[in-house]
Amino acid sequence: MQPPPFKTVDIPRSYQWNSLPKALLYAPLALVAIYCVVASYYTVSPESEAVVQRFGKFHTIAEPGLHFKIPFGVDTVTKVPIRRQLKLEFGFETSGATNPDQDSESPELERSMVTGDLNAAEVEWILQYSIVSPKEYLFSVRHPGPTLRDLTASSMSEVVGDRTVDEVLTIGRTEIEAEALKTLQQHLTNLNMGVRAEQIQLKNVHPPGPVQRSFDEVNRAQQEREQMINEANGEYNRVIPKARGLADQRISGAEGYAVQRVNEAEGDVVRFKEQLAQYEKAPAITKQRLYLETMNEVLPQLGGKVILDEKASQFLPLMNLSSPTPAPAVGR
Repeated sequence: MQPPPFKTVDIPRSYQWNSLPKALLYAPLALVAIYCVVASYYTVSPESEAVVQRFGKFHTIAEPGLHFKIPFGVDTVTKVPIRRQLKLEFGFETSGATNPDQDSESPELERSMVTGDLNAAEVEWILQYSIVSPKEYLFSVRHPGPTLRDLTASSMSEVVGDRTVDEVLTIGRTEIEAEALKTLQQHLTNLNMGVRAEQIQLKNVHPPGPVQRSFDEVNRAQQEREQMINEANGEYNRVIPKARGLADQRISGAEGYAVQRVNEAEGDVVRFKEQLAQYEKAPAITKQRLYLETMNEVLPQLGGKVILDEKASQFLPLMNLSSPTPAPAVGR
């Protein structure tokens, strides 16, 4: 048994149009309304300010928070991070940079410089800066980011070109950083860029690869020289103060001995004058007293001695003052 054949039925065109869902008719209007709602407000983060342009002309500066604008390209908003320290890298690049102007496409060209004594050096450095005026930063120059990079590279090249290669590689790094920062800030002030250069920090400073070995040998020789100078100064500081102390000690001892001898001599003079006065009053008594005092000092030091008198009939040995009994007399 065959199925019945299908019949074709013609539907009027007006009926087809009226049967379409009304949502499809209002879909474009809904999309336009949603776009207007989404594009009519924007949010500024706490570390930024937004520069609003109306028909391409500066209109106002929006503080952090939620703000509204006219959509369809009437108002354009540019957010500028003014409360954050930004960084530019020269001669090298670091991955994961959030600042689009942080690194360069050709860092090897930036780090190649010529010093004042016509030597080559490769200098890598960092600029830390902050934006103080969003309006001046956006409208004073056409491309503020690349312009800031060019000004920084020019300032560094100028300062390095006034230094010798030894100063650039060793002792002059701090002065180079300070002078390059000062020169850059003068350029920024003259251009009214609304940027404050806060710090320039040298990173890797080294000679070109073909002469790296020769420079390393020179540096080692300089380090050995400094080490020998420091050792000599240490030995000097150890020996010289000791010698000076010993000299001062001996000088003090000699001065003390001189004072002692002078005092003793003055005492002897005074004592002699006193004895002279007594001698003038009674010469015989004074002479006898001096003789007895002298013998009293001399005899105890003689020990077992014998004194022979011309008129004596026998030897009279001196009594040993240290023994309790006198020595016996010896016959002639």
